Amino acid sequence: MDIAMIGLGKMGFNMATRLLHGGHRVVAHDLNEAAVHSAEEAGAQGAFTLDEVVVKLPAPRAVWVMVPAGEPTETTVNAVADRLAPDDIVVDGGNSNYKDSVRRAVALKEKGLHLVDVGTSGGVWGLAEGYSMMIGGEDAPVSRLRPVFETLAPAKDKGWGHVGPSGSGHFVKMIHNGIEYGLMQAYAEGFDLMSHKEEFRLDLHRIAEIWRYGSVVRSWLLDLTARALAENPTLEGIAACVPDSGEGRWTLMEAVDLGCSIPVISLALQNRFRSRQQAPLADKLLAAMRGQFGGHAVKNET
Repeated sequence: MDIAMIGLGKMGFNMATRLLHGGHRVVAHDLNEAAVHSAEEAGAQGAFTLDEVVVKLPAPRAVWVMVPAGEPTETTVNAVADRLAPDDIVVDGGNSNYKDSVRRAVALKEKGLHLVDVGTSGGVWGLAEGYSMMIGGEDAPVSRLRPVFETLAPAKDKGWGHVGPSGSGHFVKMIHNGIEYGLMQAYAEGFDLMSHKEEFRLDLHRIAEIWRYGSVVRSWLLDLTARALAENPTLEGIAACVPDSGEGRWTLMEAVDLGCSIPVISLALQNRFRSRQQAPLADKLLAAMRGQFGGHAVKNET
């Protein structure tokens, strides 16, 4: 199947490469011309403008947009849609807010176009291992893209699926990322607690390796934890600062809107906020209050 890949960051480039290895013809475009040349070297047909993308694809076209969520996706989807013809498909494989995907699907449908939202997981490992894809959209365009999904997935019948109407793919991916926050936090806290039991002199990497096989807490995240501890047992040089991509926030806001309790995910997100504060005002104020009501000593900053 012929398909265009718009956005040749690490993930977009790897997805294009996997499609090429699967026998698909890929037209590759990026604002960075060097990225387009790299895609050409990998076997893709380069396109240096969106007009060139459209010309090089046979109708009905399929254009996969893989750019950062928010304004970059909004601008790119609109620009692509302005150049396409009825029955063409735009795929948004980024981490867009599902509400934006619902809105964009309606806008594109008015032009006779189809939007398929694909929540995509796999990161840097996707090229070799395949991508997990949560797909939202109408049945016909999703069915037309089936050969693409089968190639990108870990197996033709595993790791991907049509989960519902427009917006549902990105909604499910949002929840997926929220769960990821909670799982990561639980592993981090458990290993932190073991590191505090100094008299046992626990080998954290060895414990991670034990848990990887047969344990009820085994997972790919644990595999990556073991890998990180093997490479750097004391995590020397790594700052205790954890960014968030925004999907955890969207998950929490959705839970508030729906009146659904998600304490683990909520606390995991809050902990990421706290990790980015060098000296939280709240902690300073706690120390000051203890000094005020109990006369407890207050440590000075050094």
